Amino acid sequence: MRLSALAATICLALTALPSTAFAHPKLLSANPADKATVTKPTSITLNFSEDLVAPLSGIDLVMAGMPGMTGHKPMPIKGIAAKAKGKTLSATLPRPLPSGTYVLTWHAVAADQHRIEGSYGFTVR
Repeated sequence: MRLSALAATICLALTALPSTAFAHPKLLSANPADKATVTKPTSITLNFSEDLVAPLSGIDLVMAGMPGMTGHKPMPIKGIAAKAKGKTLSATLPRPLPSGTYVLTWHAVAADQHRIEGSYGFTVR
């Protein structure tokens, strides 16, 4: 009887303790932003709701459309080295982006170790 009373007391005490809830990182802002039209960007910056795990987070960029060239295949932009520091994922581009439409795909991992992905498009004039 004493053992069950002790177990009930411990369970009640544990439920009163604050729990740590890990949420998935959410993209809060981006530069270039979703659906933005920009002039020859040389960098990409994404800001998230949580600190990121650097080796597990990254960016991919694809040119999806080029002025004057209909029907060309998407062209991945090579040489992007994304770096995560705190809540920011950034990349310096190897050269300014030429005119066209782009699709940026990101993946981010925070303390909960769940990989979250997203993508959006922007235009360079």
